[in-house]
Amino acid sequence: MHLARSCGRTNRLFREACVPRTAPLGRHIFITSRSRDHAARGKAVGFVKPTQLIRLQHPPSSSQRRAHTLESPILLDPYSPPTAGILSLLPSQWVPYAELMRLDKPAGTIYLYFPCLFSTLLAAPLATPMATPLSVLGTAALFFSGALIMRGAGCSINDLWDRNLDPLVTRTRLRPIARGALTPFRAVAWTGVQLLAGLGILLQFPAACAYYAIPSLALVVTYPLAKRITYYPQFVLGLTFSWGAMMGFPALGVDLLAADAGALRAAAALLYASNIAWTVLYDMIYAHMDIRDDAKAGIKSIALKHDAQTKQVLTGLAALQIGLLAGAGFATGAGPAFFVGSCGGAALTLGYMIRKVDLKNVKDCWWWFVNGCWFTGGVISLGLGADYLIQYLEDDNDKNGLRHNEAKSES
Repeated sequence: MHLARSCGRTNRLFREACVPRTAPLGRHIFITSRSRDHAARGKAVGFVKPTQLIRLQHPPSSSQRRAHTLESPILLDPYSPPTAGILSLLPSQWVPYAELMRLDKPAGTIYLYFPCLFSTLLAAPLATPMATPLSVLGTAALFFSGALIMRGAGCSINDLWDRNLDPLVTRTRLRPIARGALTPFRAVAWTGVQLLAGLGILLQFPAACAYYAIPSLALVVTYPLAKRITYYPQFVLGLTFSWGAMMGFPALGVDLLAADAGALRAAAALLYASNIAWTVLYDMIYAHMDIRDDAKAGIKSIALKHDAQTKQVLTGLAALQIGLLAGAGFATGAGPAFFVGSCGGAALTLGYMIRKVDLKNVKDCWWWFVNGCWFTGGVISLGLGADYLIQYLEDDNDKNGLRHNEAKSES
């Protein structure tokens, strides 16, 4: 009320008391003669609510708000502890460690798991004797636990490498190391714990699996460096995430190194290459979420290199993935259920995703990244699973017929 009365006395006092000035971050500060006098004397100043607000700058457009980075004058939201989901159930001191391993973002775990599941289902009919459904389910469960742990370890290693880059990117600035919730030493210690847990899971598989799994650690460690030296780090990520496409064979006792296993080696190699193409495809969509920030931070990606041709590149990668997948099925003698369900289903889901995804919309890219793994990975798994069950039932019928004939001959 005091300010309002002062403004009513003279225009001069009104102009002196009520004209707002804009702070660097878009906030309004009201300077009055009273505040200047008190500030000069070093005393606290009490501000009253102004009766009129004069805006001196236009608000940013919606597109500018979506595209802001840390160099923008827009005030970014601070970190707030999780109030929903699995992280909200954990003790507060555990939350940074769970965030470091992306426990609340399972899409990466699913993408890492699917190649393991594909190879398990493809190898199941080739085992001698043919793997039972129970053994296939047990192997798949072990692979899922391994994918959960090793994906977490990979994310921890990635954040350690990127601890100086993450604060420069809007989407990653609140990661635990970037915001200071975890020191690099604690992150290294937590990574070691995860790697030891991964080793414990690996020891549950046949011993031959260790010879296939351990070399993949070199790729896990070096992938973050690829973003600094090449526009195709997604290819290195594909080499890493697709490694499980070879693991299902030794896990079920199928020896890829046997002298007469040329067709099996070809099938494993084709399946591995198919998953590499799939990884590059979905991570190219993922990279579009950070394309502006990556350019400013000096991070390279295939999305930056081929921004104008992304849809064409995605289409080519999808065709390559499906062709290589069909080659893997042909090498193992897969039946119609695989070619129709897995290859045909992948063609439909990938084609629909590539057509619908809005690469300029961050939320849309994230939605397709999260859900695309279930669509495409799901249909490939269903086709492989159906083909395995058909072969298993046929093999079981053949065995029953053989036993029946042997019983008749003995009688």
